[in-house]
Amino acid sequence: MDICRKCILKLTPYVPGKPIEEVKRELGIDDVIKLASNENPFGPSPKAIDAIRAAAENVGFYPEGSCFELRNALAEHLGVDKDMLFFGAGGDEVIYYLGMAFLEDGDEIVQADPTFAEYKAASTIMNCAAHCVPLKDWTHDLDAMLAKVNERTKIFVITNPNNPTGTIVSSDEIERVMDKLPKRCIVLLDEAYYEYVDDPGYTRAIEWVKAGRNVLALRTFSKVYGLAGLRCGYGIAPTHITNSLERVRAPFNVNSVAQAAALASLGDPGQVKRSREQNKRSKEYFYRQLDSMGVAYTPTQANFVWIDTGKDSNWVFNELMKRGVIVRNGFGCSTYIRVTTGTDDQNERFIAAFKEVMGL
Repeated sequence: MDICRKCILKLTPYVPGKPIEEVKRELGIDDVIKLASNENPFGPSPKAIDAIRAAAENVGFYPEGSCFELRNALAEHLGVDKDMLFFGAGGDEVIYYLGMAFLEDGDEIVQADPTFAEYKAASTIMNCAAHCVPLKDWTHDLDAMLAKVNERTKIFVITNPNNPTGTIVSSDEIERVMDKLPKRCIVLLDEAYYEYVDDPGYTRAIEWVKAGRNVLALRTFSKVYGLAGLRCGYGIAPTHITNSLERVRAPFNVNSVAQAAALASLGDPGQVKRSREQNKRSKEYFYRQLDSMGVAYTPTQANFVWIDTGKDSNWVFNELMKRGVIVRNGFGCSTYIRVTTGTDDQNERFIAAFKEVMGL
């Protein structure tokens, strides 16, 4: 007998990229690389590793729930007031808290499709409708999204860069959208991959937050900082939004090891520089190889590439996995795969396996 809330029955559990150990067990192979979850192939900063080791000695104590040291350091790093920051166990937890704090029965959100799955999940949990508007040329169709806005719209989501396509929305386009939204509406600008962007037309959401707009900029230490396994994300927003989020936040939600590692990461500016340089090199390598094969792809501003295989993506996914290469497929797009940029060796391994699978 189903005794849970009826809206929960509409949820589909999130399906992450397959873990390396699971593939090894399933296929009985030992040599596997994972280019599926947009993780940093270099991992954390050495300073973060040292901080993790030191913090491990104190895990018998509850963490400081306010993320005091990390909050102060990040506020200085970003040039914002510390009360404009909100921390979560990954960016996805911040999304869930945003839904808990602001969505009521009958409210609606507007988002692109395909994009990150957890916006819709957060609205479903709160028994709210999500308008999922198809992308146009693999980027946000903002006019079509605006057409879905009405008096019930509470959250308008722009994923910038978008996941899984890696495309961005320009500053002028975002400004135009914000000017047309009802005052009750919060703009969630998800910038999980913003550190990788090199397009000069890109404006970081923090500029609108500082201007007092009804905006929450969502960011994470999982990607460029290589701390995906520790779960530490954050939002930047005006205090009338962060104060409401603090009311629903679980005590001690960001663990002490994650706080220490994130704090140490901020003290190593070379981490971002190294990651950006490798990502640029990886993208250019992928583009050259895919162009030489005549395979279509979408130029990316993130650390992954959206590739049209021209074949059944489930088949391509499984054939690559047999060769020890894990990528992502799905997203409602029958021929597309998303491939995370890796180290030079990993990138070459993927291209070799992809050519073999494609018969090229």
